[in-house]
Amino acid sequence: MTVAIVLAGGSGRRMGSETPKQFIRVDGKPVIAYTLDNFQRHPEIDAILVVCIAGWADEIRAIASRNGIGKLRWIVDGGTTGQESIRNGVFALEGICGDGDVAVIHDGIRPLVDDFVLSDVIRVCRERGAAATAMPYNEQIFVADDDFSSTRFIPRETIRRVATPQAYRFGLLDRAYHEAFEKGIGIGGSSYANTMMVELGHRIWFAAGSDKNIKLTTPDDLEIFRGYLARNSREPDR
Repeated sequence: MTVAIVLAGGSGRRMGSETPKQFIRVDGKPVIAYTLDNFQRHPEIDAILVVCIAGWADEIRAIASRNGIGKLRWIVDGGTTGQESIRNGVFALEGICGDGDVAVIHDGIRPLVDDFVLSDVIRVCRERGAAATAMPYNEQIFVADDDFSSTRFIPRETIRRVATPQAYRFGLLDRAYHEAFEKGIGIGGSSYANTMMVELGHRIWFAAGSDKNIKLTTPDDLEIFRGYLARNSREPDR
């Protein structure tokens, strides 16, 4: 079984909106509806679990009903951090998923997931156990010596931009989250499943990525998303 864990626990603070950004409407639909549709359409996804802001579960159910998201099976409350939210989703699947099943973790505010990206991260996970969508980095990266200058840089061919979707064999992921929270490893600040796994000593394998797979964080990101939607509407064979 392959289960998508979709994270919808963020706020709209950096978006400048009182509405949580995953519920902002774009062309008549909330962002989370576009995200969920990618998993609904993909033939390798068997079920969807949404980790949601407390009090918004009914809205998620209504969105799923209006948009034909029949694979939605579970909704659980998020935590106070992103890592707590992922943990809540993983732990909710204990007794449902077996060790060899695949858990795909994805940000609810990344609504443009190409089928080939999902397919490849699932493939790499099945082969290797832990996979993350990755892209080459095309800009120069300098290490700041202070706020104003640098004498060191990181060769860009040695780094990758890693995003969601990420996919893990469920048993490996579940054990890792228990260990991480018991020992306080890889759960602070901007930690995510992939960084936690590396801090616990596991290797992450790269899967195909896409520049379209943007994260909607600012109003400018929403405009880019609207541009993609407009282009897709002119390309019926998307």
